[in-house]
Amino acid sequence: MVVIGCDHGGFELKEQIKVFIKDMGEAVEDVGTYSTDAVDYPDIALKVARYVLENGVLGILICGSGIGMSIAANKVNGIRCALCHDAYTAEFSRRHNNANIIAFGGRTTGVEIAKQMVKIFLSTEFDGGRHQRRIDKISSLEEL
Repeated sequence: MVVIGCDHGGFELKEQIKVFIKDMGEAVEDVGTYSTDAVDYPDIALKVARYVLENGVLGILICGSGIGMSIAANKVNGIRCALCHDAYTAEFSRRHNNANIIAFGGRTTGVEIAKQMVKIFLSTEFDGGRHQRRIDKISSLEEL
């Protein structure tokens, strides 16, 4: 199970990514938006973040650039949202940072790159080990 959300800037790419994920055999929960009508991305980021935390699944956020969504999602305790641009950043966001949400831009990311990143993000496990200590330090920042 994967949860996905977008604002108006990411709607068209989200629709393509949903089909791709379903074709991979994964279930997708779409929390919006459902058109190109303008919406506020923090509202969608919060929906995806809450779903990730409540259901223990990975999430995908898409806005125009991916920046706003990643900033908003990372305000939620327990979320590690990684703004990714390529296969390398998608892989290491999971391996080293144990990211639970990937973000990218609907206006900046081509559909084939987005598909590649999603496939890698969903199939890559956290390496643990020395990286867990760093994740714990990141989590401790949420208490400040």
